Amino acid sequence: MAGRIGVIGGSGFYELLENPQEMQVTTPFGDPSDVIALGKIAGREVCFLPRHGKGHRIMPTDLPFQANILALKQLGVEWIISASAVGSMKEEIKPGDIVIPDQFIDRTRQRRSTFFGDGCVAHISFADPVCGRLAAIVAEAGRHAGATIHEGGTYVCMEGPQFSTRAESLVYRSWGVDVIGMTNLQEAKLAREAEICYATMALATDYDCWYEGEEDVTIAQVIETMNNNVDMAKKIVETAVPRIPETRTECGCATAMQYGVMTDPAAIPAATKEKLKDIIGKYIP
Repeated sequence: MAGRIGVIGGSGFYELLENPQEMQVTTPFGDPSDVIALGKIAGREVCFLPRHGKGHRIMPTDLPFQANILALKQLGVEWIISASAVGSMKEEIKPGDIVIPDQFIDRTRQRRSTFFGDGCVAHISFADPVCGRLAAIVAEAGRHAGATIHEGGTYVCMEGPQFSTRAESLVYRSWGVDVIGMTNLQEAKLAREAEICYATMALATDYDCWYEGEEDVTIAQVIETMNNNVDMAKKIVETAVPRIPETRTECGCATAMQYGVMTDPAAIPAATKEKLKDIIGKYIP
């Protein structure tokens, strides 16, 4: 059976699913942001998770990242397309454009970005933090849907919930980053540990506050541009889903944890093994 496809984004994506059913999922890391809707797009089973909960109730710092990714894993998801609003750090990336980043910089300070700990240590390769195959599919789908797509680029993930100071924005610009956001870095790290292919649609809503002559970021501006982007993002997901292979043969995401666990299996506490069974169970019974 083909692996399921996960979509993480705003509540507008509910409308994409045929005959959606709500799934209440509990994980050893707690509950995800909300119930997960399971339905179909073009005959493929798709699980949709509203990142911030229905009604946008959860701040970026407080998102249950571990539970969100593990809940999708427990439902058989092998591919995740993530959609989120970002600020543009380059003049050529205009509000309304969509970036498919292939790199991240972590500027968060208060978040858990791993499933491991509690007596089990693991390290994975994260040099290429998104699935190249899935990112290419999403970029191609975006062009087909008529979006202005920037393929590749660096997403700097900040803590928030406040937007950047002008000084911070200029520093990030000097690093050559492309977009700035508050959510996708932890998702990408945990998806890799969970051996799920992951790619991001970064929906540019504004120029942050670095752009001379541009008004400083306002919530109203972000919401207006984001609302305009939602229909295009949904069209991209509809276009991408039928193009996603039923089996994974062109990337290493499906075996990312094969040599990741450093701890002697005999030294891993039984409770930790049980907690991590969906992550390492196929390698360490």
